[in-house]
Amino acid sequence: MNVFDEKRAELEQHEFMMGVERGRLAVALDLLTDALVLVGQHGVYCISNRNPAKPALDLETTANEIQGAKVLIQSVMEAIRRNREPEIANPE
Repeated sequence: MNVFDEKRAELEQHEFMMGVERGRLAVALDLLTDALVLVGQHGVYCISNRNPAKPALDLETTANEIQGAKVLIQSVMEAIRRNREPEIANPE
């Protein structure tokens, strides 16, 4: 099963509210957030041998990469919104 089948309801809801592009990006953000939570939970059990107060380096790197992807997606969503605002304000 692919993501379009698994997340059909969420995709339909977000695409309706935000448009296809932003709706799909919003669902992608939700998936990344869920992954970030799972990595964080796993980090509780997999601590670094060098610094017990931190998660293992691979988990820390994974969390940072997921967070970076979220920031990029959010910037694209904001750019799409800004590009649409003039169209909505001045329909021709």
